[in-house]
Amino acid sequence: MSANLPIKNQHLAKSDIDLQSLFCQCFEQQFNTRLRGNAIEPLYSPSSAKQAQHVIFYRDDYFSSALHEIAHWCIAGDKRRLQTDYGYWYAPDGRSAQQQKTFALAEQKPQALEWAFSIACNIPFRVSIDNLAAQDTGLEDVLVKLRAQEEQFTLAVNTQLKLYIERGFPTRAQLFLSRLHTFYSTQSFFANDERLIMMPLSADSTI
Repeated sequence: MSANLPIKNQHLAKSDIDLQSLFCQCFEQQFNTRLRGNAIEPLYSPSSAKQAQHVIFYRDDYFSSALHEIAHWCIAGDKRRLQTDYGYWYAPDGRSAQQQKTFALAEQKPQALEWAFSIACNIPFRVSIDNLAAQDTGLEDVLVKLRAQEEQFTLAVNTQLKLYIERGFPTRAQLFLSRLHTFYSTQSFFANDERLIMMPLSADSTI
């Protein structure tokens, strides 16, 4: 991983390797943490006798997956960062209504940060309700409910993002966000920022 990345991105294409380098510049020395891709599933792996550094793994070479995992890391406290996947509960796909509600509460702040990171990188963002098993049933009433859940969750995440802009982002998130704004030549957030206006979901959109 190169730590000598240019200050600004000279290319329109977005590369997850750039995110690895930017993360390294911001955090590797102080927090002994690296960002790595090409994983089958995302995972936070704390250092151990066999692994000198803490490692944030994201899926394949997915740019958005890297942003999402960085967002989780930016929120996790000192004790959480000593545990695999920060010690959080995670129910597999096909969750019950109550489990899905718990998931939404846990994901609200990370996805708000991911939304901010995405804007700073000048890429689209859409919330993830991460319940593909329910989507795959193809039943119209189920899809309608999922669409309603997504709209409600999008509003909650958007509200959280506006609160961050008003009251301040977590320290590590702000540092990384500032680096993204510089590298991708995007404007910092401000009150009544039009980039935070939610686009309505189309009736035929996939969840």
